[in-house]
Amino acid sequence: TISCASCHSSYNAFTHVDHALSHGIGDRIGKRNSPTLMNLAWQTNFMWDGAVNHLDMQPLAPISHPDEMGADISVVVQKLNSSFMYRGLFQDAFEDSTVTGEHVLKAISQFMLTLVSADSKYDRMKRGEVDFTQQEMNGYVLFQQNCSSCHAEPLFTTHEFSNNGLRMDSTLHDQGRMAISLQDADYLKFKIPTLRNVEFSYPYMHDGRFRKLTDVLKHYTAGIQSGVTLDKRLESKIVLSENEQVDVIAFLLTLSDKDFLFNPNHTFPKKYRLR
Repeated sequence: TISCASCHSSYNAFTHVDHALSHGIGDRIGKRNSPTLMNLAWQTNFMWDGAVNHLDMQPLAPISHPDEMGADISVVVQKLNSSFMYRGLFQDAFEDSTVTGEHVLKAISQFMLTLVSADSKYDRMKRGEVDFTQQEMNGYVLFQQNCSSCHAEPLFTTHEFSNNGLRMDSTLHDQGRMAISLQDADYLKFKIPTLRNVEFSYPYMHDGRFRKLTDVLKHYTAGIQSGVTLDKRLESKIVLSENEQVDVIAFLLTLSDKDFLFNPNHTFPKKYRLR
């Protein structure tokens, strides 16, 4: 009744847009917004809190989580082994029609490694194929001055964990990476997400509290909450006028890679029929 694509839609930078928090089996509500999936080959840890450090193992977390897929890898293997179509596909991929947990996880991770986004207007500009408009260039300069220390080019993230000054949600009480590391220094730290395809990956932040990029910029210019673990790069106030914020957003829109987002190879292959 639920799949990876239920929360990671190819049209939305492999996340979801219709609600702040992910919905799982039986429409159970999770505690976080699903992260985008792209350029995963360059990452060494996964999830908002870095709970998983190997892409092959990552699917085990949502498969077994009671509010996500509510299953077990052995149950998944059993179902796949009962499918004539899937046994044929595993034979083609692994020269063995018997489905195993290891091969299931490898198949999923191999697909995720194909999710490379590198053909946005920004990329074409860097290759000298197109020029930015004056507004986009203004936004690019402002971005480099105010945002790039955390969202470093070309991946537009450093993959670090950071407290970006969000007020803790009064309902979720999500402590971030500290729940994994058990270190006080990681309190309210979450993985810095990539900004590639950010136009399509709303709502924003680990709990989806912001629906618009304008809301995100308002947070960074006027909403940052001080705290012991606040990222030191955010201790100095970010000053952007309304016009400058518009220019920054104009630049962020150049990070949209529509060939990646609307690639038919990322949707369900019509030639296969489950049985």
